[in-house]
Amino acid sequence: MTPTSPAPAEAGPRLDPAADVVELTRQICDLESVSGNEAALADAVEAHLRGLGCYEVLRDGDAVVARTALGRSERIVLAGHLDTVPLTEPPNLPVRRETHPEDGDVLFGRGTVDMKGGVAVQLSVARAAAAHLAAGHEPTRDLTFVFYDHEEVESAKSGLGRLARNAPDWLRGDFALLLEPTAAGVEGGCNGTLRAHVTTRGRAAHTARAWRGVNAVHAAAPILSRLAAYEPAEVEVEGLVFREGLNAVAITGGIAGNVVPDRCTVEVNYRFAPARDAAEAERHVREVLHGFELEVTDVAEGARPGLDLPAAAAFLAVVGAQPRPKYGWTDVARFSALGIPAVNYGPGDPLLAHADDERCPVAHLRECERVLTSWLLDAAADGPEEVR
Repeated sequence: MTPTSPAPAEAGPRLDPAADVVELTRQICDLESVSGNEAALADAVEAHLRGLGCYEVLRDGDAVVARTALGRSERIVLAGHLDTVPLTEPPNLPVRRETHPEDGDVLFGRGTVDMKGGVAVQLSVARAAAAHLAAGHEPTRDLTFVFYDHEEVESAKSGLGRLARNAPDWLRGDFALLLEPTAAGVEGGCNGTLRAHVTTRGRAAHTARAWRGVNAVHAAAPILSRLAAYEPAEVEVEGLVFREGLNAVAITGGIAGNVVPDRCTVEVNYRFAPARDAAEAERHVREVLHGFELEVTDVAEGARPGLDLPAAAAFLAVVGAQPRPKYGWTDVARFSALGIPAVNYGPGDPLLAHADDERCPVAHLRECERVLTSWLLDAAADGPEEVR
């Protein structure tokens, strides 16, 4: 399939072009977009970007890309997903603004953390860049903004993965920021993840005559012992220390309460530092569980942080805080697979993602907006006051 740039979407929900980043977050969150229902929000984002008048706007399904074409030697990509996990019951929408005893001024509601606050920051930066261009202050870097669907479901449905397959040129860049929640701190790269099934086999028998069978669940005991004794590594990559982990996450076996099980499967999850590729990760798991039947069911490589790049150094200088490693897997790995170093940076506490009381501090939204406009746009103007 060749993605196309369609005509502007028909009239539907619209985002206020004059809204500040906090109000924009509320409007985006209130456009419910549980995975598979992103169309209305994608339409609104597309219309908002087209209304800025300075971007090439492209669309593939419910993924929207906007980019400048200034001919700069460096291109920065800002990316975020439009979908959320399902709402609570009763629904945690519409968003409400309240004072929280620990977090101060916050927005409560589905998506405020994961990750529509980050999407609002992207749109605010896109609007600020458009204002700079209109005033004759051209950014020193080309910019690409990516908004994509189906992140909160199985990887095969990922809108970013679809773009990487169908239109990798739309994602081209030298450095990428994924605006996943990081509490307005920088989390570089991410660990990879591998899942495998480790199977033991026995012989079924009636439990009243158990000696006639071989218990496959009992035979799995050494697997669990090895995993319990396993000491995960801490691996330094580009100055960040990534913590690995190898764990049993599920075990299945047996068909009835009076049958000796003839099969048992232990599901294992290995989180590995981005210093390893998928083949190395698989070899390591097979070494740890040598002698057992093992089938890898899923693997996704991690991402190196790319913090040695000049663009990354300039970004970190504006943030003013030491970067941390990203232990979980995120879509920065998809950019890494395309040869684009990437980091995670966005508003909201990641521990509140998907929580019933999901909430994002207003201060995070404003700080992320400030950092990104300062980093990307201050050099194009006479001074920092022009980007505020």
